[in-house]
Amino acid sequence: MIRSMQSAIAGLKSHQTKMDVIGNNIANVNTWGYKSKAANFADAMYQNYITGAAGNATVGNLGGINASQIGYGANVSSISANYETGTQSYTGRAFDCMIDGPAFFIVGPMQVAGGVDPDAIANSGLSLSRVGVFDMDSNGYLVDNQGNYVYGYTTGTGDGQGNITVDTTTNLEPIRLNIGIGDDATGTPTQLTYSSMTIGTDGIITVVDKETNQAYVVGQIALATVENVGGLEQDSGYLYGIGDNAGAVDIGPQTKATGRVLSGYLEMSNVDLATEMSYMITTQRGYQANTRMITVSDQMLEELVNMKR
Repeated sequence: MIRSMQSAIAGLKSHQTKMDVIGNNIANVNTWGYKSKAANFADAMYQNYITGAAGNATVGNLGGINASQIGYGANVSSISANYETGTQSYTGRAFDCMIDGPAFFIVGPMQVAGGVDPDAIANSGLSLSRVGVFDMDSNGYLVDNQGNYVYGYTTGTGDGQGNITVDTTTNLEPIRLNIGIGDDATGTPTQLTYSSMTIGTDGIITVVDKETNQAYVVGQIALATVENVGGLEQDSGYLYGIGDNAGAVDIGPQTKATGRVLSGYLEMSNVDLATEMSYMITTQRGYQANTRMITVSDQMLEELVNMKR
């Protein structure tokens, strides 16, 4: 009798956790770059009433028997995230960016001189992000709306004709919009007076100088692909830390594997509201069924107590 109550209580806790996950999904249905979560159930441990045994076909022996077990309700075995790319939302703002693919932006605080080694990104203090709500700060750096610097490649060489090749083999550095890559073989930086900016699908940022009205390449946004995105650990806001189970993290320029960088767009949440509403109904019904089990168990206990009367 008591076991049925314990199983029902375990079911209540599990369904409450699932409802918490659904509520968080619905709350973030309009959050840029949000990835929907799902609570996964597993039946709880079992007690053996009869232990199974193999049969013995020799004379005088018995055949095999199956195990008889009773469970103790349900538990939440895991909470998984769906990293499918959300729909594109046009903003028309040049600073806004989204990645049409599985990659991430690399953002974080200012690092030491010389930049960050891409091979040591996991322990660099930088984070990954799917939200490109970018802007320019007072020092001319490209930052997100939480003040994190956006990292990429800021060195390269030119041919003197305005054709710049960004060096994507160097360390990652914060991108500065008022320093252009030099248009010569030495790549000497050029001080700019910012006027306007464009970001190509390859992540290359071009700034027009207000005084000369000429366009200068200032860098290229670096993108990160993660071997096991389920191993990422989400922080407050929309930043992801690289967890121990994330596997290899590859850093580089835009490729077919990373997806395109789209300027003037932001990634919408990938929450399917219709699906979440249906999950909410079935979860509510499951919760109600478990409360009913507690009520029935209580009535049976009451009948047991009243036998003496």
